[in-house]
Amino acid sequence: MRWKILLTDGLSEISDPDLLASVELIDRKGISPEELLDVIPEMDAVIVRGRTKITDEVLTKATNLKVAGRMGVGVDNIDLKAAEAHGVTVVNAPVSTTVSVAELTLGLMLSLIRSIPKADAGMKAEQWLKKDLVGTELYKKTLGIIGFGNIAKAVLQRALAFDMKVITYGSSKPQDEIRSFGAEPVSFDEFLAQSDIITLHVPHKPQTHYLLNAEAFSKMKDGVLIIDASRGGVVEGSALLDALNSGKVAGAGLDVFEAEPPAAGDLLSTHPKVVATPHIGAQTAEAQLRAGFDIVEEVVAALEGKPLRWKIV
Repeated sequence: MRWKILLTDGLSEISDPDLLASVELIDRKGISPEELLDVIPEMDAVIVRGRTKITDEVLTKATNLKVAGRMGVGVDNIDLKAAEAHGVTVVNAPVSTTVSVAELTLGLMLSLIRSIPKADAGMKAEQWLKKDLVGTELYKKTLGIIGFGNIAKAVLQRALAFDMKVITYGSSKPQDEIRSFGAEPVSFDEFLAQSDIITLHVPHKPQTHYLLNAEAFSKMKDGVLIIDASRGGVVEGSALLDALNSGKVAGAGLDVFEAEPPAAGDLLSTHPKVVATPHIGAQTAEAQLRAGFDIVEEVVAALEGKPLRWKIV
């Protein structure tokens, strides 16, 4: 028997014949929501990225579906309650993009503190802006990390290599375990007051919605930097815009937004104090190869009733 696995958003090439021996990968990259409803009844599994929504309507139509896989970490585009109600297992591939997102996070920090985009734009315009571009260093700065999952730990490792002090908030892990990695867990108010740079590495869910809002910004240091390569909606966009305009926040590096892509004329993504990237945290060749292999391997394991590493429901 060969399991039918629908790919709705593409997949990097997998060359492992053993992994593919029992499956038929059906590539329908860019499939519309209407087309998805038509083909989903035939499928044993579906693998999505962030574009495709696996809703209750889809799951109701998916009479043969056993597994839904999310290539990457976030599963906010899959209705988990509906999946559980329909008996559909949901898995993801949470470690495949760890390095790529962590490296982008440090890249956004460096771009902000050294004005790299402005310097490059000046050179392209044949402007020698040396006197205008006095930056700061990461060295000895206090980095505040919200969350303590795989990506947060990878950012922590790299921050320590820059000789930064690292504090954390938002983890349920024992404090001694967090300290063993070289970070100091603190209360939210302490976190806001002490951080020179804040980076977010948590999913978007009711508990984290607008975690950084107007009240939170008011408790931060003047001139703080904000980095968000996690999910839009964890930072309140309008409050961040106000903080940038007032100077409370000196700059922001944003890879994610509440609406993606942002609407035409969006004031946040085009703000002169913002380094903005179009949700490219996982967009490296290496991460995509890892993510493709990991999610197919996990989906096949679920179909064959084997133990799972990354089961969500």
